[in-house]
Amino acid sequence: MEPPAPVALLKEGDLAPAFSLPGAGGETVALAALAGKKVVLYFYPKDDTSGCTKEAIEFNALRDKFAKAKTVVIGMSPDSSKSHDKFREKYQLALPLAADETKETLASYGVWVEKSMYGRKYMGVERSTFLIDETGRIAKIWRKVKVPGHAEEVLAAAAAL
Repeated sequence: MEPPAPVALLKEGDLAPAFSLPGAGGETVALAALAGKKVVLYFYPKDDTSGCTKEAIEFNALRDKFAKAKTVVIGMSPDSSKSHDKFREKYQLALPLAADETKETLASYGVWVEKSMYGRKYMGVERSTFLIDETGRIAKIWRKVKVPGHAEEVLAAAAAL
């Protein structure tokens, strides 16, 4: 069963939808646990595909700089936590990766969308990033992300927040 479509797309200034999901390494990834911290929540389509791997590696490489900006980076996809475990191990990723197999959180953020490839329509994740401030409000949204240079751009926005 597909999750319901979002009623309206989230905007900057909106309260970020709460979530608590299984993560890689048996951890639970919950927005409420990060209250008082800035959070970069990046949504990606699939573990171990070229664009998603590049994006994860770029965010992972900037982990220390995000930490200095008092910002936690979380990746989320509809893959299972077991898939996330393999993905993290293969590329030595230390970022939390949340598994939204029900796609409810993906839908609540408006990133579970109809896509089209070679004339075939299907549902999938629109590569997007949300910068959430310390109060839980969305400070900045990037939709239809192009990977090269994106992590650096998000870091600059997080540092300026």
